[in-house]
This record gives sequence, C-alpha cells and structure tokens, in this order.
Amino acid sequence: MERLGGLLRRAQRLSPGPSQTIYKRVEGTQQGRLEEEEEDGEEGAEPPAHFFPMELRGPEPLGSRPARQNPGLWEAAGRRAAPYLVLTALLIFTGAFLLGYVAFRGSCQACGDDVMVVSEDLNDELSPDSHQGTLYWSDLQAMFLRFLGEGHLEDTIRQTSLRERVAGSAGMAALAQDIRAELLRQRLDHVWMDTHYVGLQFPDPARPNTLHWVDASGKHGEQLPLEDPDVYCPYSATGNATGKLVYAHYGRPEDLQDLRARGVEPAGRLLLVRLGVINFAQKVASAQDFGAQGVLIYPDPADFSQGPNKLSLSSHRAVYGHVHLGTGDPYTPGFPSFNQTQFPPVQSSGLPSIPAQPISADIASLLLRKLEGPVAPQEWQGHLPVSPYRLGPGPGLHLGVNNHRASTPISNIFGCIEGRSEPDQYVVIGAQRDAWGPGAAKSAVGTAILLELVRTFSSMVSNGFQPRRSLLFISWDGGDFGSVGSMEWLEGYLSVLHLKAVVYVSLDNAVLGDDKFHAKTSPLLISLIENILKQVDSPNRSGQTLYEQVLVTNHSWEAEVIRPLPMDSSAYSFTAFAGVPAVEFSFMEDGPAYPFLHTKDDTYENLHKVLRGRLPAVAQAVAQLAGQLLIRLSHDHLLPLDFGRYGDVVLRHIGSLNEFSGDLKARGLTLQWVYSARGDYIRAAEKLRKEIYSSEESDERLMRMYNVRIMRVEFYFLSQYVSPADSPFRHIFLGRGDHTLRALLDHVRLLRAGGPGATSSQVARGLGFQESRFRRQLALLTWTLQGAANALSGDVWNIDNNF
Repeated sequence: MERLGGLLRRAQRLSPGPSQTIYKRVEGTQQGRLEEEEEDGEEGAEPPAHFFPMELRGPEPLGSRPARQNPGLWEAAGRRAAPYLVLTALLIFTGAFLLGYVAFRGSCQACGDDVMVVSEDLNDELSPDSHQGTLYWSDLQAMFLRFLGEGHLEDTIRQTSLRERVAGSAGMAALAQDIRAELLRQRLDHVWMDTHYVGLQFPDPARPNTLHWVDASGKHGEQLPLEDPDVYCPYSATGNATGKLVYAHYGRPEDLQDLRARGVEPAGRLLLVRLGVINFAQKVASAQDFGAQGVLIYPDPADFSQGPNKLSLSSHRAVYGHVHLGTGDPYTPGFPSFNQTQFPPVQSSGLPSIPAQPISADIASLLLRKLEGPVAPQEWQGHLPVSPYRLGPGPGLHLGVNNHRASTPISNIFGCIEGRSEPDQYVVIGAQRDAWGPGAAKSAVGTAILLELVRTFSSMVSNGFQPRRSLLFISWDGGDFGSVGSMEWLEGYLSVLHLKAVVYVSLDNAVLGDDKFHAKTSPLLISLIENILKQVDSPNRSGQTLYEQVLVTNHSWEAEVIRPLPMDSSAYSFTAFAGVPAVEFSFMEDGPAYPFLHTKDDTYENLHKVLRGRLPAVAQAVAQLAGQLLIRLSHDHLLPLDFGRYGDVVLRHIGSLNEFSGDLKARGLTLQWVYSARGDYIRAAEKLRKEIYSSEESDERLMRMYNVRIMRVEFYFLSQYVSPADSPFRHIFLGRGDHTLRALLDHVRLLRAGGPGATSSQVARGLGFQESRFRRQLALLTWTLQGAANALSGDVWNIDNNF
C-alpha cells in the first residue's frame, strides 16, 4: 500500500493542475447513458455532489485540449496502480457484503416468531411521499388495521338490506351500477362488469302454487292456504303431484331408509320434511331417489332458537330455497351463459323431476295432526303443537307448482389491484350481492365487508403496499339461485383460472351469530387459518384472540372450527369444479341456527337483535380475518398453502375403507392401489418441502416454480378421466359422481347392504355390490391420486412411482 501511495503522489506532482471528470444528464432518445467530460478546475474544487443517468463520451480529438506534460510517466503509473486499485476495491466490497449479511441474518433470527418477515427481499415498497423502507408483516398488519378502522360497515349493511336485490330486478340493476361506481372511486387498476343471460325460475302471479286435500275418490277438497304465497322453490319441477302424506324427518337418505325399515313406504307419497341439516336440493334429490311424488319443506321450531330472550321465526313464515342439485345455470350445464342460443337445449342432471314447495309451521301442524301410522322416533319429534309426531301415511294431498322460467340478465362486478411481481396470479375474494327478501345476513353483510376491504387495500396501496400477486374483488349476482353468477364466470374462464387463481375467499353467510366460529375450507388453507386466528381479537371475549376463544370449548381447534365446503356456498364451485382452494368464514349461534335466513324477516333490525348489538364488532372481525389472509396470500414469497394436508385426508378416508378389507379380500379384491398412491403423494409432498427448505428465497425463478406446483395441488385432485359436462364437480374428495372417494365408500358399504351406512341411491333402487363397477371406481380414484403425486414431484425425471 505504501508503494501504491508513492506512485500516486508522484503522478500528481507530474500533472500540471487538478483535473476531474464531471457527468451531465443526457436528454433525448438515448436516456440512461453517461456523458463524460474532462474539465479543468481550480485546485481544491469539490466534485459534484449528485450523479444522474449519464453517457460515457469517447476521447477528445487531438488539439481540442491543452497538451499534458509527461504523459508517459502518468500512463505508466496508472498501469502499475490499476491492479492494486481493483484488488483493494474487491476486498472492501467483499468485507462489507459479509458484514451486512451477518448483521441482517442475526437481526432476523433475533426477531423470532413475533415479527414474521413477509418478504425478505428489499423491495423498496415506498409511497410517493414516504421514505419508509421495506414493509414487514407487522408493518402491513398495523397499516391494514389502521385503515380498516376508518370504515362504516354497519351503515353499509343497513342501507344495502333496505334495497330491492332480487336477481334480474330493476333494483338490482341500480345497485350494480352503484357498486361499480364505488369501485371506480377507489382508483383500482381495473374495474369491469360481466353480464350473463341465465335461466331463472320465478312464481307465476297469475297462477300461484296450490295445496289441496284429496278425498278417497281422488277429488280435490279444501284448499290449504300457503301463508307466504311469494315463497317458492326455484327449479322445482312444475306440474301436479298427488299422494298420501308421510313425515320423513330431514329427508336424508338414512331417514328414508329408516322409514322403510319401520314399514312406511316413501315411494308414491308426498313427503313432509323439516328444514335443516342438508339443503333443499339434497332433500328433494333423496325423495326422488326413493320414488316420492313431491316434497313439502317446513321450519320446525325445534331447529331454531328457543327461550324468552331468543328471537324466533313466526309460525306463519315459510323459508325460500332452490332445489337444483348443483350450481350455476341448470339450462346450460358445463357452458357459460353468455348467449344461450349457441348451446343445444340440454338440462342439468341435478334438476329434480318432482315438485317441491315450502310451507309454514302452521300449515305443517295441520298436516301432522292428520297423520296416522307408527309414532315417529324420539329424535324425530319436534316442537309443533302436535304430540306425538307420527310417520303416516295420512290423507291424500294434491300439490300444484306453476313456477315459470325466464331468461334473465345478471351482472358480476370486478375490481382489481395488480400485483407487482406476479400479476398473473390472482387472489380472489367475493360476496353475493342479490337476495330474496331483505337478505341482511345472507348478502348485505358480505357486500359491506367486500366494499370495506376494497377501500382498505386501496388506501394501503396509496401508502406503500405493493402486493406481489393481483387482488381480485368480485360482487356476484344470482347467488340465491345456486351461485349462478360465480359458476357462470368459472365456466367461462376455466381454462385460465385453474392456472392463475391462487385462492378464493367467500364472504357469504359471514355473520349468523357470534358464539362460534367456523371455517368451511379446503385442507390446503387450514394451517394458514390457524396462524391468522391467533392474530385476530375475539369480538365478544375481551383480551382473547379468536384462537383462544375456540380452545375454551374444544382443545382441538381444528375439530371445533374446520368444516367441509357445502354445495350451497359459492366457494364450493371454485374447489370442486375449478380446482382452486377456497374458504368461507361464518360466525354462528351456539346451538340452533339463525332463524331468519332466506325469509322476509332477514332484516338489519333482526340481525342486530340476534347479535345483541355486536353486529359491527363481529363484521369487523370477519373483515380482519379475510384481510390478513389476503395480505399473506398476495404478499408472501412462497404461497402459504399446506400441500401435505391432503395426505392426512386420504388416510382418514382409507380408515373408513379398511373396515371392508376383509369383505373385499373374500371376493379376491384389494385396496392396495389406493394405499400405494397415497404413499407416493406423501413422499412427493415431503420431497418438495425439503427442496423448499434448502432453497434461497431470493431466487425469484425458483420461488415461482415452487408456487406454480403448490397452487395447482387442488387442481390435481380433479379427475381427468370424467367429462366436466357430465360430471362438473370432478374433485375426488369434494365432488359428486362415481369417480369420488365418497361414491367408492358408499359402493363398498353395499357389501353389507341393509346395515348402517348403506344409504346411497343404489340402495333405494335395490342395487347391490357390482365388482366391475368397483374396479372402475378404484381405477378412477387411484390414478387421480397418483397423478397428483406425480405433478407434485415436478419434472418427469424426478418421479419415483412405487407401483
């Protein structure tokens, strides 16, 4: 170093005067290049303090500057000093890099679990007016809660519930324009609408539905008043049904099988069934499978809140519900309803062939008093003023259903915040907008939370938040007819969405009470939900998180909170049809359900009374849950989806199948293929987990490859061996059809036909176990599961099948 210093001092003495290089900004077409000029200056002059995009200029022509003295000595000194200068610079850079790396890693390790870094890359998430550095999880969480607290959830819920929102109505069209205008005010990156022309069914005011007694000769007698004449079952078969009345509890397959076992035949009868446990469509489908002529559905007080301080449904009220066993427009199954004329006249296999009609508790009391036959089991007894309930049969009844189909325009509204690094990956959140009646709990709460989250995330983006992935906010139409709006959108863009949609979060039915919390979800999201629950305060237990609240009643939080996705949720179609993991949050009452759902009494006032004034706090808790979930999903480098969970799901189902291994072995059959496929999936999941653990998070290309494999896990469980048009819900764990694990289990149960659990429609039709069908089911299930294991393994040269 001393020698280097001497050479430099000697060179300076030989120079006639101080010389420095200055850089000027170059305007014009070649921006970003450097321009270098030699400029003589006074001795001691300071170099420029700021540097700009510059252009390096070549050497000046001879004669353009005064000649330098002793150029040979200067050049020789420079040549001899250059290696030392380069080496010194490299040593300094390396030392500084190592020092910074050690300091950074040490600080992160010191953070522990309390400060979880969402993104370790220095992504300079700065707002235009701020000098704030990298935003970590705690920063984003604090920012989100600050902006969320400025909203007006309660006012939006009240105002929305006062507006007419039946799909296809003028009121709904006006509300759609208002919501679109609100999204535009938030200055999102994209706002648009999709319109579909769908087949909806409505009651005919000129020919209302009717119910009559029928005498022994078959003549119509006294007409029974339908106290809520506007209440009906969309997609019921139209026409007339006549038969003797039978009480069938909830109308489940096991209930109808129990009726038969007690000597009461459901075939050829009109069934009286209670609301609850399963949805309207499942009740009617079961009745049809067992040969019933029609179905009457009533609300029994035993299934709703009782007591002096509890609100209950009026005995004059009937409850609305569609009876299409599926989702979307049943007149264009498998195709989007952008223009119905381009498709052949085909109907969904989920449309019933028998009529159905809701009735009030008062009318049900009149019918139950007329029933004879055996006394119903104790668990079938209800709280109507009839004692005891009997199974029947009773007098003859005639049901006339005159609903009519109408081609109706519905509109979905979209708003998007584009992602910074991976804009082609979408985190989707949606809420139903329409409602039959006031729909305060059904859709007003979800719509209010959706708009509040739009406003909150827009404010966060204005203050420095830059999500890696795009956030897609959607207001759905046609939800009360079976998630028609969401399903039509999925059908229209399925080829894109299964590649780009990361997760769907549903805000429907979010607040139906405040005592218990349920998350109906794909297994991939369970671990993330657990993490978020630990960071959201309970709305009704001061000083506790939601996670601590659920542990009070059950030490297994998962058993207390996690539920499978139901078919009547918009989230179901995302997972079972499109292969996108989904979740729907719900706060519930402890005990009987919220009594006013799908009735004219689902008002803001009743919802507020049921929650004893805590509606704003509970809605805020849902918004916090959904919002923090969106932050993690849109901002984490590695998608926080637990792809290993499905190994546990398969194991749980295999446990049910193992019960019948002896029966199968006696027939020369085995379940070994399923066991092998499960083992391959678990090994593939563990291998991927180890690869991720040993990789560098800063490697963007590698992280994206991992994310693509992770986000498609749900899609891997859609059977590739059945047609989406014939079996739209292809998911082997959640779907419907012969390709599902549930269908295989039901079929295997037929080995012990007549025993508990033999409840499928094949039992109803008197069919037994069929070896050829079993082999086909086993092959469909096994190779879908094996395909998921292969896809999770990555490249074909990494696959190690153990068949």
